[in-house]
Amino acid sequence: MSDAKVSRRSYLKFAGGAAASAALAGCTGGNQDGNGTTTTGGGGGEPPENFQVTITQGQMPSTLDPHNHRETTTDNVILQTYEGLLARDAKGKIISKLATEHERVERGTVKFTIREGVTFHNGDELTPEDVAFSINRIVKPDTGGLKSPQRDQLAGVTGAEVVDGERAVRVNSEGINPVVFSLFASYCDVMQKSWVQNTDQIAKKMNGTGPFELQNYNESVRVVFQRYGDYWRDPADVSELTFEAAKESSTRVNQLLNGETDIVVNVPPQSAGRVKNSNGARIAPVPSTRIIYNAMRYDVEPFSSQKFRRALNLAIDLPSIIENILSGFADPTGQPTLEGFNGYNGNVDPYPANKQKAQRLVEESGHAGASITLHTPVGRYLKDVEVAQAVSRQIDQLNNVSCSVQQRDFTSLAGELTDGDIETGPNFYLIGWGNATFDASQTIIPLLTTDGALTSYSNDRVDRLMQEAQNMSDGDQRKQKLQQANKILHDQAPWIFLNRQYSVYGVNQELQWKPRRDERINAYEISQK
Repeated sequence: MSDAKVSRRSYLKFAGGAAASAALAGCTGGNQDGNGTTTTGGGGGEPPENFQVTITQGQMPSTLDPHNHRETTTDNVILQTYEGLLARDAKGKIISKLATEHERVERGTVKFTIREGVTFHNGDELTPEDVAFSINRIVKPDTGGLKSPQRDQLAGVTGAEVVDGERAVRVNSEGINPVVFSLFASYCDVMQKSWVQNTDQIAKKMNGTGPFELQNYNESVRVVFQRYGDYWRDPADVSELTFEAAKESSTRVNQLLNGETDIVVNVPPQSAGRVKNSNGARIAPVPSTRIIYNAMRYDVEPFSSQKFRRALNLAIDLPSIIENILSGFADPTGQPTLEGFNGYNGNVDPYPANKQKAQRLVEESGHAGASITLHTPVGRYLKDVEVAQAVSRQIDQLNNVSCSVQQRDFTSLAGELTDGDIETGPNFYLIGWGNATFDASQTIIPLLTTDGALTSYSNDRVDRLMQEAQNMSDGDQRKQKLQQANKILHDQAPWIFLNRQYSVYGVNQELQWKPRRDERINAYEISQK
C-alpha cells in the first residue's frame, strides 16, 4: 500500500486483529477495589543480559523532579524510576504498588499500608515518613521547598501523616473525596524525604524505588537508565533504556525504520504503509484518554463573550478535520469529558459547522473585526500544527474574524499554562489533556473551575456542581452532577471542542509490548519476543 492517505479501516487492519480490536474498544474505567500487584514485565527467571531499548517521543522531559511537571512526555521518563502507592494495569484496573492495602476509615480519611522490603536506588529502605512527605510535598506549598503544579491531581487531599505504631499513612481530604483511590492510582510518585532535603539536584538526578535507575542525563538530548538489580519485584527484562526526542513525526518514523529506535509515538496515518510494509516494525494504535481542544481565556476580549466562543465552535468543520487531517483517527467531542468516562453526558453532541450562524453570533457579540492568534505546540500531539492551521483557516473564512497561528515550543507553552497564573498564558491555544482517572472531575476541576491549576474559565454554577460532586459518594447522584456540568460547559463553550486523540505507535517487531490507553510507556512491560 502506498504512503498516501490511509483510511481508518485500513490503518487498523495494519495493526492486526488484536490491536485493532483494542483500538476500537473505547475507554472504560477500572475496578477500584483491586488489591493485586501487576504481573506484567519481569519474566520471573534470569533477565536477558543485554536487552537495550530506545524510545523516541516528541519532547524531552522538562525536569526529573516527579512533583514539578504536568507533561505526559516527562511522566513517561519519570515513571521508570519513581512509583506511587497504587497504579493501574494496562486494562485500567487499580492495583497495589508501594501500598499493600488501602481503605477508607472514615469520611474524608483513608489509610495506606506501606509495603516492606522496598529500597530506594541509594540503598535506603522506604518508610511511611517518605510517603507522607511525598503527599505533603504536592498538596502543601511549604513542604519540600516546592509549590507543586500537581496539587489538583490530588484534588481534595489536604495532607498526610504517619500512623503511630503501624507501617501506615493516613491521608485526609476535604469532604468525602469519592475518587481518592483513583487519584492515587494515577498520581503521586514517592520520593525519599532525606534525599530531597539534602540535595539541590532533584531536577537532574533521580532516586526512586522503580525497576530502572538513572545512568546518564544529557539535558535536551537523552536520558539513559539501567536495570535496578535490587528491585522489590522481578527485575526488568530491559537492561538499558534510553529516551530520546524528535519533534517531527517523519524523523521519528525514519529512525524506527532505520533501526535507530524501538518505539516511536504519534505515527501519522500517511506513514502507516511504510511502517507496515517494513521488515522490522509494526503499527500499534489505541484510543487514548486525551482530549485535544482550543482553550479561550474567559478573562480577555473577545473570548470573554459566550456568543463569540460559540461562534468559533460553529465556524469549525470538525468532521472535515478528523477525516482530512487525522485520516479518521480521532473521535469528535462536544464536552470536556470523553465517552466512557464517569460523568459523560450522552445527550450533548458536538457543535455542527454553521458559518452563517457563526458570523451572526460574532456580530451580536460586539467583536466583529476581531483578530486572534492560535498558539500551538509543535510535535507534541498527532498532527498538532496541521490541526491548528485547519482551525485557523476555517475561522479566517468568516467575514468578520481573522485568525493566525503561532507555533510554540511545547515546554515553553506548558510552563506558561502550569504556573498557576492564568494571565501568563496565551489568550487562545491548542493543548491536550489526558485523564487517567476515567472521571469527569479530573478534567473539569483543573481546567474549567475558577481555582483550577490550569484553568482558562470561570463559572459559578460549574464551581458549585463540582464542589457538590466531590462531597458525594460515587454513584448516580454524583454522576448526574457531573453530567450537568458537562452540559453547561458545552453551552458556555469555553473551548473549541476538537477530538479524542488516538495514540499511534511504531514498534520494533522484536519487542513484546502493547500500548496503553493512558499513554504511559512502562518499560517494565517490555520483553523480547
